[in-house]
Amino acid sequence: MIESPAGCPPLAHGEDVPPHFHDFGQLRYAASGALVTTTRAGTWVAPANRITWVPPFHVHSSRAHGATVIRLLEVPAAPAGRLPAQPAVFTASALLREAYLAVTGDDDPAGSPRARLLLEVVLTELDRAQREPLRLPEPADPRLKAVTDLLHADPASPATLAELGHRTGSSERTLSRLFGSELSMSFHQWRTLLRIQRAVLELGEGTSVTDTATRLGWANPGSFIDAFTDLVGQTPGRYRAKVRAAG
Repeated sequence: MIESPAGCPPLAHGEDVPPHFHDFGQLRYAASGALVTTTRAGTWVAPANRITWVPPFHVHSSRAHGATVIRLLEVPAAPAGRLPAQPAVFTASALLREAYLAVTGDDDPAGSPRARLLLEVVLTELDRAQREPLRLPEPADPRLKAVTDLLHADPASPATLAELGHRTGSSERTLSRLFGSELSMSFHQWRTLLRIQRAVLELGEGTSVTDTATRLGWANPGSFIDAFTDLVGQTPGRYRAKVRAAG
């Protein structure tokens, strides 16, 4: 079954889709805007020319960044086995994007020869596509979640872990231990990754590198450029240019 744009109304900026799951796999592409998908395994961001994969039975929620039109593609259990067992975000090649838009915009039944052929192109291209590395792990411990919720609401916050612990009723030592044991990273690493995810969205909308750095709490553009390049593998300026050219 293919879910067309007509079956998925546009989402306003900041609009949420509550947690739910399907007994089939689902590919999710933002034809405009950007989509943030959260599961128990973590949070993924998908700006222009990125496709999110959610395997069957994975509980997931969504948030729109900008006015977002989502193209959804249902992947039955058998072909879903060709895709990763965990959620992922893929970079969409020109061929993948066009095949995806064709199959989700087609009025032909899902079982028609053309629909089957287009789905096969999508799956074949996904097998070759680069996977985005920016998975942000999410905590289950309520003490840690109280802190990460504050950071999600304000990634630019300069608050220290001790200050956040004071606000949420936990000690810095306890929170530091939980970041390491549950998320396998430090507080600083987690907040940096959160900020880089948000930077991907800002740059995809055309925000300048300097303005993005300022909005997300970096002391100067240079430190932002270094952090972004380390995690994404290219400078924010180059990333911004590629996304804007592809759009």
